[in-house]
Amino acid sequence: MMGGLPDPVVYAIPAFIALAVLEVLVARLRQQEAYELRDTATSLTMGLINLVQGIAFGGLIWASLEAVHGFRLLDLPLTLWTWLALLFAEDFVYYWFHRLSHEHRIWWAAHVNHHSSQHYNLSTALRQTWTGNLALTWILWLPLALIGFPPALIVFQKGVSLVYQFLIHTEQIRRLPAWFEAVFNTPSHHRVHHATNPEYLDRNYAGIFIIWDKLFGSFAAERDEEPCRYGIVKNLGRFNPLIVAFHEWIEIGRDVARAKSWRERFGYIFGPPGWAPDGGRTAEVIRAEARLSQISNT
Repeated sequence: MMGGLPDPVVYAIPAFIALAVLEVLVARLRQQEAYELRDTATSLTMGLINLVQGIAFGGLIWASLEAVHGFRLLDLPLTLWTWLALLFAEDFVYYWFHRLSHEHRIWWAAHVNHHSSQHYNLSTALRQTWTGNLALTWILWLPLALIGFPPALIVFQKGVSLVYQFLIHTEQIRRLPAWFEAVFNTPSHHRVHHATNPEYLDRNYAGIFIIWDKLFGSFAAERDEEPCRYGIVKNLGRFNPLIVAFHEWIEIGRDVARAKSWRERFGYIFGPPGWAPDGGRTAEVIRAEARLSQISNT
């Protein structure tokens, strides 16, 4: 507990295990290869170390939330209505954190490991960052404390979001009712997010509510005629957790070392993934190439 509120993730761990076992059984009944042992072991290792480093940074993050909350603009009580308001406010912050993590390489380096699996199952949800806190991604949540949301409630809601997002990392649920798909992030929407198909690339950043993607133009619907291909644009093909965690940081270092100007160094660090002085192969470039290919084939 922190600030008197429970950690939803800790209480959900037994359900995580039970649901993963159920997913394996359902996949086998459907004669699907949903899990690969080495891939799953890597995801579990990534999740375990993420938990350890989260504990290590927890004090700093909590102290920062408390410090900012000392300058709060509003005195929001710890009530159901405050939590409902935070449910949307925190999810809005998560959307922009997630989007920025795909659009700027320095934060992509801390997030890419979550996308590195070429499988999509509940264990993939556990493939979490080791370097996100070092990259200061958590600072985006500080304005919530400045508004006046209690730090304990912010931490609690982040846990709720993580539990919800665990549930949508599966191929065993195809579609949910139309009204739910219209408002909430679902397995279908999140499969698109993990796909490398050009039309799906860097889409559906939602945490809980898909409405943000529809509002800010980053939504793409899953199409049955276009099955998702999972992984990253340049797949690792490796299962070493150290490589999974740090490969993009190493690549940034190599690119910066051979850069010819400060402009290039800035681009390699803060530009979109795939940026290069000649334009590179960013998500926008890949989508444009795909569109040209479709036109030429018609």
